[in-house]
Order: sequence, then C-alpha cells, then structure tokens
Amino acid sequence: MTFDGWIQIALFAVVVVLLVKPLGGYMTRVFAGERTFLSPVLGPVERGIYWVSGVDERRDQGWLAYAVSMLLFSLAGFVSLYALMRLQAMLPFNPTGQSAVEQSLAFNTAMSFDTNTNWQSYVPEATMSYLVQMAGLTVHNFVSAATGIALALALVRGFARRSATGIGNFWVDLTRCTLYVLLPISIVVGLFFVWQGMPQNLGAYTEATTLEGARQIIAQGPVASQEVIKMLGTNGGGFFNANSSHPFENPNAITNFVQMVLIFAIGASLTNVFGRMVGDQRQGWAVLAVMGALWLGGVMVTYWAEAAGNPAIAKVGVETAATAQQAGGNMEGKEVRFGIANSALFAVVTTAASCGAVNGMLDSFMPLGGLIPMFNIQLGEIIVGGVGSGLYGMLMFAIIAVFIAGLMVGRTPEYLGKKIEAKEVKMALLAILVLPLSILGFSAIATLVGAGLAGPANAGPHGYSEILYAYTSGTGNNGSAFAGLSANTLFYNTTIGLAMFIGRFLMIVPMVAIAGSLAAKKIVPASAGTFPTDGPLFVGLVVGVILIVGGLTFFPALALGPIVEHFAMLAGTLY
Repeated sequence: MTFDGWIQIALFAVVVVLLVKPLGGYMTRVFAGERTFLSPVLGPVERGIYWVSGVDERRDQGWLAYAVSMLLFSLAGFVSLYALMRLQAMLPFNPTGQSAVEQSLAFNTAMSFDTNTNWQSYVPEATMSYLVQMAGLTVHNFVSAATGIALALALVRGFARRSATGIGNFWVDLTRCTLYVLLPISIVVGLFFVWQGMPQNLGAYTEATTLEGARQIIAQGPVASQEVIKMLGTNGGGFFNANSSHPFENPNAITNFVQMVLIFAIGASLTNVFGRMVGDQRQGWAVLAVMGALWLGGVMVTYWAEAAGNPAIAKVGVETAATAQQAGGNMEGKEVRFGIANSALFAVVTTAASCGAVNGMLDSFMPLGGLIPMFNIQLGEIIVGGVGSGLYGMLMFAIIAVFIAGLMVGRTPEYLGKKIEAKEVKMALLAILVLPLSILGFSAIATLVGAGLAGPANAGPHGYSEILYAYTSGTGNNGSAFAGLSANTLFYNTTIGLAMFIGRFLMIVPMVAIAGSLAAKKIVPASAGTFPTDGPLFVGLVVGVILIVGGLTFFPALALGPIVEHFAMLAGTLY
C-alpha cells in the first residue's frame, strides 16, 4: 500500500460526501413535486407524459397497487427486451449483422437488465446490435434504476407519513426520477465522456491492419450514452466484454474516478433524501455512517490483500514491493494505467453498490481480495447498494436492529416514531433471508450436477468460488463475475436468471408491504426510553447486526472457497 493510493481513496470519499447534501436536497424537491431549476423545461414534458399515459399525479396508491404497478411494468420490460433480442436480425441499426440471440441467453439477459443486475453471459460487441444496445439495454438501465429509487421512496414515505393509506404513485415516481434526475446527469456526463475519448456513433466496426500485417476489427458504437447510465444507475453492463477496463469504456484516470463517483452518487445522496423526508437529516447521516464504515473496512482489506501480492511469487525472488519503477503487489488482471489502489477501490465500490462494472478482473484477485467483493454482495447490497435498493435494504436491517434493541431493554421497539411490531419484523426477515436461500440453494445444486460442474475453469476451492460468486452476483443483482465460469449454457442461463428474479422481486414485495403497514401507523412521540437512532450507538448496532447476520449465514460457504484458498496459498500448496 502506498501513500498516493490512500490519497486517491480519501479524495473519492470526500467527493462523494460533498455531493450528498446538494444532490439529496435536489432529489427531495423533485420527488415532492416542488419547482426546481429544470421545471420550466421539463415540467411540460412531465405533464405531457401523464396526459398521454392517463396518470393522475395527485392520486396516491396503497402498497398493493404500488407493488402491482411495479411488477406489471417490470413484466412489460422483460417481454419487450426479450422480443427485441430474438428479433434483432430483422431490425435496423445492425451494421455487423448480428443474428437472433439464443433463447436461454435472451431469457437470462432480459431478466438481468430488467432486475438492474446486468449480468452478461455473452460478448456484447459480438452479440448485440446497436438497436438492442440503445433501445433495449440502455433504456432498461434507466427504468430499472428509476424503479429501485421509486421503491425506496415508497418505504421512506411509510416512515414519514402517519395514519395514511397511500405510499405515493409508482408512475409519478418513475417519471420524475427518470426525467429530472437520471436523464440530465447522463446527458451532461455523457458529453464529458465523449470529450475524454469514448466513442458515440452508429458507424460500422473499423477494420485495421496491425504492424504484423494481421487484420483486426475494432468495435465501436454508441458507447458513451450507455456507459454513463451504466454507472449512475448502478447497472454495470458494459458495451464491451472487457467492461470498464476497455479503453473505449474507460479512457483514462479521470474517467475512472468520475465513474466511481457516479456509482455512489445517488445511493449515498438518497440517505439525505431519507433524512429530509422524515424530518431529521441526522437520521440520514446515521444510515450513511453505517454504509461508510462497512465500505471502509472492505477497501482496507482488499487494498492490503492486492498490494501484498502473491507470496508464491515472492518466494522465487521476484520483487513484489511497490517502488518508483513498478506498482508492486498483484497486478495480474489489472490495468497498468489504474494500478493496485484504483483497481481495489473500484472492485469494492462496484460490489458495495450492486453496479457490477469492473476495471480489472476479479477472478485474478488474491483470495481475500476476491472475498470482500463477494461478501459485499452477500450482505444484501446495502453498502450504498443499488440506487434505491441499497437504502431500502439498509432500512430492513435497521428494523431488525431496533427490534433487537427493544428486546434488550424490554420495550416495544420504535424507529422514527413508528412502533415496529411482529408484522414488520417478519417481513424484514423474509426480505433478508430470501437472499441466502437463493445463493446457497443454487450454488449447492450447481456443485452436484454435471451441468453445473462443467462451468468452472478451475478445480478445487477457486472453482467452487466461481460458482458461489455467480449466484451471489445474480441474487444480489450485482452482475460482476469471477469470469473463469463459462456461464453461457442452458443450465447457468436459466438458474442465474431465476436467482436474479428472486433477489429482486421476492425482496421487494415484503418491503413494500412494510411501507404500507408503517404509513398506516400513528407517530409515537419520543420519550426518555426511546432508543436514539441518530448517534454512534445506533450505527454500531446496525453494523453489528449486518455482520452477524451475514457472517453466520455465509461463513461456512466462504470457508470452503476463498478462505481455504487463502490458507492453501500461504502454505504453498496453491499458485
């Protein structure tokens, strides 16, 4: 580890924190329907959308109507994207003549982008036409992100409202988020990316002749427009197979830094929206502090593991320390232009935020360096998390934490003036426990059947880790991978597709039910016995609950993979 590396990590953290209040304040005004500096331009567009679609922006929905609207919208998105991929050979904007996407891969990809996962079992530049990339994948990057934010708003309204029957209007939340938040930022930053060297065109791939006289095809296309929302919406699916390690997706250190900030910007700022909407910004800062503590711990372990390098290489006399002439550490699978610090930071950021984009190959990380990204996802993608989903996932743990605190002092637990009763606790536990059920269940099946065992490129604990990571990533709606797994098969396309569905929707429905239950409750005035939820004690309790639940649930599975791998490496029996 180097001083320069820590300065870069600290700079990233400072920039994200500085964005929280202004972006959080702006989003709060947007979602409250208040006037903003964009209202003169976008207000007529918003009202036109409501008129065309028959939406009454003043009409509130109960939790069931809100959930059904979200499910129907997601179903329509899945069907339309599946059809677009199956028919792409007959559609325009296909200069490379891509054929129809195979059925199981089309199912997997449609489910992936519909659930904000962006798992890619294919080589994008050799599989998808420009039309699918733009009208299919990029559009879903916008609407799946907006859906997650809308759902978080519904839960926050549950805490903020009293004796209410409604938790907002899904169609209004979806429209305002896309129109006022995602699109303006994407347009501005997308133009910045084009300036920095990202392609944005509809031309055919370029044919070049190398110095050796060989023929090379250089893929290009509408890259910048997909890249910006891929990061801002914590989607992660790349235009190219190499994702953000490709120079067309991530040209330089500046774009690398901006991409990481985009990943955290909305998720971190939503904690401020939460604080403003419940009438106490300290509550939002407390939630952000929980996220920050878990993120910092992950960065420290990953950076240390990658900077320490491979002991097997050091034993044969190869210098692995950082010097003025070399980065040192484990540079396998990393871009030299980004180095150890930015590769480790990017890996933790992208898995803490359910983004899944990568600027280095996670499969080449050291065992403990790869464990942290996996564990980040297994915690439920709550360390900032996906846009919206990170906040509502964290609030599920907050409900469990105040329930435990109530048990310790012998009184009915309360959070933000709402009594947390049996219904809320049961629904929160259901939302949390559905994730390990999917991850561990599908991983067990894959390690027992021939179709699953045919996937890993490696034998032993690392091969097992490749399987475990795939279902962790799918269920957690992250999309990154230990890419040694050959996942473009009927078995993996189907089972990972189902894992993505479970991880998205079987968590959402109980969460929205909690929102409806809380909105109907009265607010109980704070008393001398009320547990404060805006201070370090609450932050420590929530962090402890998250680590205990995550550790007890996943430690046996991790022990068979990266932990065994780590000790085998130290013993000299691996690598």
